[in-house]
Amino acid sequence: MNGEPVPHNVITEQVSESRRSIWVERLTLANFRNYAYARLDVTTAPVVLLGANGAGKTNLLEAVSLLAPGQGLRRAPFPQLARLGGSGDWAVAATVHTPKGTVDIGTGQLPAQGTAESSVRSGRIVRIDGVTQSGSGALADWVEMVWLTPAMDGLFTGPASDRRTFLDRLTLCFDPGFRTRAGQFERAMRQRNRMLQDGATDDALFAGLELIMAETGVATAAARIQAAAALEATIALRRERQPDSPFPWSRVALQGWIEERLATQPAVDVEDAYRALLRRERERDRAAGRTLVGPHRTDMLVEHGPKAMPAQFCSTGEQKALLIGLVLAHAELLAERRAGAAPILLLDEIAAHLDVSRRSALFEELLRIGSQAWMTGTDRHAFSALEDRAHFLHVEDGRIRAPG
Repeated sequence: MNGEPVPHNVITEQVSESRRSIWVERLTLANFRNYAYARLDVTTAPVVLLGANGAGKTNLLEAVSLLAPGQGLRRAPFPQLARLGGSGDWAVAATVHTPKGTVDIGTGQLPAQGTAESSVRSGRIVRIDGVTQSGSGALADWVEMVWLTPAMDGLFTGPASDRRTFLDRLTLCFDPGFRTRAGQFERAMRQRNRMLQDGATDDALFAGLELIMAETGVATAAARIQAAAALEATIALRRERQPDSPFPWSRVALQGWIEERLATQPAVDVEDAYRALLRRERERDRAAGRTLVGPHRTDMLVEHGPKAMPAQFCSTGEQKALLIGLVLAHAELLAERRAGAAPILLLDEIAAHLDVSRRSALFEELLRIGSQAWMTGTDRHAFSALEDRAHFLHVEDGRIRAPG
């Protein structure tokens, strides 16, 4: 049913109180992944995408995720988003309702210019109400989004970089300048690392880079601390409201050289200490070929609250429940900061490893928070608790239709 709006006369009445949420009314794809063209028209109600593995369900979630700042939920290079066999371009467009009003968002990439040997490809293009933006960061003024994918199931047992990515998406909601400062730190660190690897000894250049790293590194850590504290406060409220939730409360803490010092010292003193450390440890870093201390090494530690157990030692099921609890707390926190306007939630294969009671509890949570949730699955029965309260769509080989 590509190009045809979804019937939603019954659903609309049931979700009218959720109209303050951020939600997509119309989504259009062109030459995106396995979609030559597709169009969806929905309401604030949950959207359930059903189909076999490989049909294109996650591709739709990825398209929605590109309405927010960043690289999307897969963090794929933008040229990879173009449809195989197409001309190399791709486009995603949507009409989105936000607390600031309804907005038309378009994003995509033009085909490469020139010959195969000397082709030049443009970066990602972002337009808001037809006006081209300097980057995807402008989308933060309009859209907030939280997602959970199967790749995140190993969040607690995988590398610290995965947990930093999770934390940094949360931090961006508090500090719009966070991405800029974090990027400045990374650029200065990469240049310092190159100097270390090349055997450079220019003290003045090292000192200049280390000054930038100290200022932006401490600011990055401070913003993460603020975000983690706000998340902890929301988790506490959820625990008070529902102490026996199937998605247990958790404790969150940050582990890192800078974070430990910010707990007891003023930021300006920590900047001085970090800059002195970088100077003192140049030879050790030179031997390692990289900077060994800084916000790029920070870890987010999560503990299963009721069991007082580090998340990495919990069972697979407990870890999944903890992760869902964190995502729900993240969504509630964003709604609080947007005066009750809940963010869009993207939940890929969310029902696959949940029992009936946890699935039902999750769906009720989504309806209570008021998020427009986009979910994927292979079995409609797993979403039976949402019958008459969600849009059910069938996806097959890059085509979308209402289930028969």
